[in-house]
Amino acid sequence: MKNNKLEVSAIKDGTVIDHIPAGHLFKVINILKLDSIDNTITFGTNFLSKRLGKKAIIKLSNVFFKDNDINRIALVAPSAKLNIIKDYKVVEKKIVEVPDEIQGIVKCVNPKCITNNEKVTTKFTIEDKKKIKLRCVYCEKITDIEQLDTI
Repeated sequence: MKNNKLEVSAIKDGTVIDHIPAGHLFKVINILKLDSIDNTITFGTNFLSKRLGKKAIIKLSNVFFKDNDINRIALVAPSAKLNIIKDYKVVEKKIVEVPDEIQGIVKCVNPKCITNNEKVTTKFTIEDKKKIKLRCVYCEKITDIEQLDTI
């Protein structure tokens, strides 16, 4: 502790996911399946943020995401920013973007949908990128951000 502030150690190489809405930290962890990686992960939530009020942050040592993984984050944290770290320096900043369609990431909320009853991969078109509303291509049921359940 220094000046009454908690210091989180820097990472040498890896990714920092910043500007996650505080209530969505564990949704990001789930959607990226971070519970199954062996690398060092540091995360915290309810940090003060001028833009979000409160935010969460995740630091991942030696983890770098592909673009489709980055866009998965946008489904649950559309305001997130990624900082790519090499040798303790930010070498690249990425902004997440909600894709036009997603496949095999989220369950359909309709219990009668074919994807919930047969071996069919889920597929959604994005109905509203700001409010995160997904339309199932099979049953046309809308799933919103509060109903998102990852596969």
